[in-house]
Amino acid sequence: MSFEKFELNEKILTGVQACGYKVPTPIQLQSIPPIMAGRDVMGLAQTGTGKTAAFVLPILQRLMQGPRGHIRALIVAPTRELSEQTHTAIMQLGRKTQLRSVSIYGGVNINGQINKLQNHVEIISACPGRLLDHIQQKNLDLSSTEIFVLDEADQMLDLGFIKPIRQIVTRLPARRQNLFFSATMPSEIGKLAGELLKDPVKVQVTPQATTVD
Repeated sequence: MSFEKFELNEKILTGVQACGYKVPTPIQLQSIPPIMAGRDVMGLAQTGTGKTAAFVLPILQRLMQGPRGHIRALIVAPTRELSEQTHTAIMQLGRKTQLRSVSIYGGVNINGQINKLQNHVEIISACPGRLLDHIQQKNLDLSSTEIFVLDEADQMLDLGFIKPIRQIVTRLPARRQNLFFSATMPSEIGKLAGELLKDPVKVQVTPQATTVD
């Protein structure tokens, strides 16, 4: 199967081809159709399985329609490396879409991020702590967020980010699409998924993604 089967916008397919993607990975094959249909998705997948594109491509597809100039998609990751990786994927796959993305994380000057947020971005890839800083300083408005992605949820637990995640969720519209990706499913992550996801499609693509007590 090729990426053309997903009926992506031609401008997005141009990005797919420029990145050298030929055949969708299992996580992409199973996740992209329900995400494009607007369903909540719970994906159990290891890093390196292609899951970033599995949610970035449907996000780009959705945001090609509708208004521009305000935040419509929020992706939360546990580390600056993952936040930057996701932002880079958005920029590469969406290079022809004119959709704007920014990566937000701590350890760098906040003023540069404030300037980027003022550029009417549609997609934010963020780490929880710095995202909360921006929320508290009223540097961004999440009230129009249509898609919320929680990536590497089990790492969020390991790094103590579950409470900040819950704080962030309170700033999001109740009506939204939720995408939840994790390599494993500890009990607290399972509880969080139960709180966030509504009738989710469950996708599991690797035998390593097992339940942990």
